[in-house]
Amino acid sequence: MKIRPLYDRVVVRRKEEEETTAGGILLPGSAKEKPNQGEVIAVGEGKSLDNGEVRPLAVKVGDTVVFGQYAGSNTIDVDGEELIIMGESEIFAVVE
Repeated sequence: MKIRPLYDRVVVRRKEEEETTAGGILLPGSAKEKPNQGEVIAVGEGKSLDNGEVRPLAVKVGDTVVFGQYAGSNTIDVDGEELIIMGESEIFAVVE
C-alpha cells in the first residue's frame, strides 16, 4: 500500500530502539523511550501560501529527521509497520 500525505504533511518511520543503555543495561520494552529520529517515507506537495503559491517542503524522501517526543500523534499501520504522519513544522532538523 502506498501513502501520499497532503499539503505540508510528512510520513516518517521511527528508527529502531536501542535495547541496551551505554552502560550495558538491558532495557525491557516498557522502560524504553520512543526514538525521536526517523526516516522520511513520503512528503506532501507543499504548504499553500496566502497568495496561492505552494512552497515546497524542506525535507525529501530518504532524509533522516529529528522530531519532538510528542510530535506526530497521528500514527497509522501500513503493511504491519507503524508510520507517523506529522506536519513539517514538527520536524526540528535533518541529520546529514
